[in-house]
Amino acid sequence: MKNIISFLFILIILSICTGFYYKSFDEELGNKIIGFSMLFMVFIFMPIFIYNSWKGKKLSDYTFSNENLQKMKSKSSKSIK
Repeated sequence: MKNIISFLFILIILSICTGFYYKSFDEELGNKIIGFSMLFMVFIFMPIFIYNSWKGKKLSDYTFSNENLQKMKSKSSKSIK
C-alpha cells in the first residue's frame, strides 16, 4: 500500500508540473490538467492516504473523553511529585 501511495503522489506531482508546462502554451489545456490533477488528489489520493494512516488505530485514543482526561491528570500529577 505504501508503494501505491508513493506512486500516486509522484504521478500527481508530475501531472501538476505538466499542467504548468502546458499552461505556458495553451492556458485552457494547462488549467484543465492542473484541475483534474487536484480533483484526483482530493477525491482519490487523500482518502487512500488517510485510510492507510488510520488503519489499525483506535479513535478513542485521540479524543478527549473523561477516561483520557483522568489519565492525563494522573500522569501530570505523578511527574510533578
